[in-house]
Amino acid sequence: MANNGPFDIVVLGAGSGGYACALRAAELGRSVALIERDESLGGTCLNRGCIPTKALLHAAEVADQSREAAKFGVKATFEGIDVAGVNAYKDKVVSTTVKGLTGLIKSRGIEVVHGTGRLAGPTAVEVETAEGTRRIEGGHIVLGTGSAPKSLPGLDIDGERVISSDHALRLEHVPGSVVILGGGVIGVEFASVWRSFGADVTIVEALPHLLPLEEESSSKRLERAFRKRGIRFELGTRFQSAKTTQGGISVTLEDGKTIDAELLLVAVGRGPVSDGIGLAEAGVETERGYVKVDEYCRTSVPTISAVGDLIPTPQLAHVGFAEGILVAERLSGLTPPPIDYDGVPRITYSDPEVASVGITSAVARERGYEIKEVTYDLAGNPKSKILGTQGEVKVIAAVDGPVLGLHMVGARVGELIAEGQLIYNWEALPGEVAQLIHPHPTQSEAVGEAHLALAGKPLHVHG
Repeated sequence: MANNGPFDIVVLGAGSGGYACALRAAELGRSVALIERDESLGGTCLNRGCIPTKALLHAAEVADQSREAAKFGVKATFEGIDVAGVNAYKDKVVSTTVKGLTGLIKSRGIEVVHGTGRLAGPTAVEVETAEGTRRIEGGHIVLGTGSAPKSLPGLDIDGERVISSDHALRLEHVPGSVVILGGGVIGVEFASVWRSFGADVTIVEALPHLLPLEEESSSKRLERAFRKRGIRFELGTRFQSAKTTQGGISVTLEDGKTIDAELLLVAVGRGPVSDGIGLAEAGVETERGYVKVDEYCRTSVPTISAVGDLIPTPQLAHVGFAEGILVAERLSGLTPPPIDYDGVPRITYSDPEVASVGITSAVARERGYEIKEVTYDLAGNPKSKILGTQGEVKVIAAVDGPVLGLHMVGARVGELIAEGQLIYNWEALPGEVAQLIHPHPTQSEAVGEAHLALAGKPLHVHG
């Protein structure tokens, strides 16, 4: 017989924030129900976001390596992209990860309910399941319904000529040409994949740079690398209209320029999935579709919390994990500290990768810091030479104070940002990091070299 509670905690949405909350709460001895409308657990990140896109990006890297094998003295030929094979590889990564997560959740004794749920009051969720309607009671409700791709007014995503990232992940061919509307993380990553697969790619970004939230020097480095790869971009120019043509789609920009392509990928961001889940009826306050919360993820209703993309915090899976854990611990009587969102690492997995933690130099100045900064070029890093990558590590510190931000560009720099996270979050001084010995030859030495220079004792730095 189905258990309808009352549970200690009922979680609506089994994405990164929801399932992390459920796992941690169960670990702390709470009884938990986890409601999910999709067949698979894991939400956008696991099924339609982080994991499948990174699998595509790895396939793209393999394609580029096979093309460039000769420069490493290896005889190989690139014969093309087997899209069915790429998708099979991607789908296997996803399915095995989903299977592992499902087993983990089951092992913790969490009640999983598949169906579409909506709030039925401050301590209940009504779920439409295949068997009928279930009302599940809980002492506390945690909302984690996530986000969905957004579009622009007057631009309809038809799934054929005009597509979202969800459609892009299901393509069964390599498009000959693509216009990507939006130069943020999603747009940049798909541009990188499709270019490696052989497509003609143009990015349209209304702001002055690609990845406009990153340090400006990182954006410029990425633009230089993309230009070298043959990826075109229109910056500081807004989209005006799009119309289907015999060959695909014709995109017109506000400056009058038109770009013809086979497909238009709309990558202008993701919006919260908050409609139809009973927020207003339950008295949960929202703003621009997002659920309003305090620093502990508490909503305006004492028995309801919200996490992940549903609230106006960075749309990152690891942010969802942290928020879910915070809520589970708070509801279990612990006293977790609020999250410092500046201290969350951010990575764009394009070629080259862009990674950062902390604040940019512009934000530091806005906050009144007097700063000093050092940029270490990866041209001086032997492991980066071995890999054939270009880029930089930039470190920003307060004068006579701690490191405020680390900003990196280059192949595999996403793996370096974990050390950057420790440096920023532990408020390390450049001189303290300079004392640490980094293994040679590794790309991590670039982090050490930048701090040596910032501490006034540069080693492998010219000029």
